This record gives sequence, structure tokens and C-alpha cells, in this order.
Amino acid sequence: MEMNASNRHPDVAGWQGPESYFRFIECEELQPSLIVDVLRGRHLGVMFRNVVPAITREEMVSRFFASPGRQRRGAEAPGEYLGAYHYGKSIDEYLDQTATIRPELEKALDIPSEPLRQIHQLLREMLALDGIEFRLARHRGREACVGVFRSWHGQRRFALHPHEDRGQCEDPKQAGFEIQRVAEYQIVALNICLDNGPGGQLTVWNLCPDEATRTRLGVRYTGSPYEVDWLTGIHHLLLDVRPGDIYLFNPAHVHAVEPVRDANASRVTLSSMMGFSDARTVITWT
Repeated sequence: MEMNASNRHPDVAGWQGPESYFRFIECEELQPSLIVDVLRGRHLGVMFRNVVPAITREEMVSRFFASPGRQRRGAEAPGEYLGAYHYGKSIDEYLDQTATIRPELEKALDIPSEPLRQIHQLLREMLALDGIEFRLARHRGREACVGVFRSWHGQRRFALHPHEDRGQCEDPKQAGFEIQRVAEYQIVALNICLDNGPGGQLTVWNLCPDEATRTRLGVRYTGSPYEVDWLTGIHHLLLDVRPGDIYLFNPAHVHAVEPVRDANASRVTLSSMMGFSDARTVITWT
């Protein structure tokens, strides 16, 4: 669907994918070939339904909430997390925080059938068939964080407001970090849903804002915030996300997370990013 110029914000422009691209492929078992399709930009995303066993989810959620390494996020994205974000930091700040939290993160992930390790192994094996290396992003011998546990608490219209993730991967504070080369190909966000109550859907708009738009709106290196009114008339998808689901998509599209509509429920995911840094290397980071 094309943008309706009479409805949308006059300063919002960018790339929109055709109907054959702008969709989630759904599957009931992990298929690394479908992940590679997303990495290569063949379609927006893939959803693997109910592939994480309940016993695994429950143990991972329990370890997350019991971890002394769990931290709180601020008002722009209220919630808690375990891991390290590269967002808005220098390379050294990110890698220092990664090193500090690594022991606690490894404890939370050290269980049988842990899905992030499984996905990495499947991708490593499949990409190797084409001579492509899959590994953690690194800088001067130091490795990026493998994943982040997250729980969003926001109760406004969105628990995680409309944003896109390309800008943060171009931040001048991280010049020289190899993740900045991924934006030349396609960034992919990986989310493993460990818990979710009613609500908590993912909304994705068919718009990757261009550099001129991001600059005009003051979000060139942050990717946030985008006002919902700016997105009026732009085709979007609303994706139900259930415990046990694993989904990957291109987060250069503006996207948001709906709040969970039950005070006794939580939305917990284990997340990371990945993408080609060159034709022979796929890297992952947080």
C-alpha cells in the first residue's frame, strides 16, 4: 500500500517494500533458511510459532527476575533488562558493560535447550555451507553481548513507542565498530518470546525512513521518537506474539510494542541483532 500524502506527516518519507516483501512468513519449526532469507532482505520477517518449550521458558524467566544483574530502563522505555545495549554509548562503554554483565547473563542462559544458542548453531552451520562466518561482533579483540533479556512495563498506547533501529547503528560515537557496516546490508532483530499476557503485539509500519527524514525529525542517530500521527496512512502489520514464539524482522522499519493488558502478566523476551557486515560475515550484537 502506498503512503497517502494527504494523511501522513509532510516530513516523513522513505522506502516501502512491495506486498511480496512486507509480510511475516510463519512456520512451526526452526528453519535457518528462512532466517537467511530475512538477512538477505527477501521478506520483512519470519515467525516461528511455539518452538520454545514451556519448561525452558519458565526457567529462563525465573532466572531473569532472580538475577542480581537485572537493571531498570528509564521513562522512554520503562522496563527491566539483563545484558548490555550498544544504544547511545561509545564502543568502550558498551564493551565494558558487556564484560561486566557477562557472568550474570551466562548464568541465566546456562540451561538445556536454551534457544539463542540453538539458533546461533543452526545459522553457523547453514552459513558455513556457503563459506560465510557467523560470530559475535567484535572490536579490538573484545566481543559484543550475546543477548538481552527485556521486560517492558509501559502502559500508555505503546509499551515501546514507535522507533526504528537503523539510526543507532550509525551513531558517530561508535565509528569504527563493525556493526556500522551492517546498515549497508540489512539489520535483523531477533526476539524470543518467553512470556506474554493479553496484548503485547508487535506493530510494524511499511516504512524505512530515509536519512533526510531522520535528520529533519531529529532522530538521525537515535531512531526515536516517531509520533503515531506521523505514520497515518502507512500500511502496517499487527503481529500477535505468544510465549514460545521466535521472530526475526528488519527493524529499520518503524515498529512498536503494545502494552500487556494484565497487571499480573509480563512480556519477557530475549533479544539481539544480527546482519551481514560483509559478503562473507554475519555478526550479532545487542
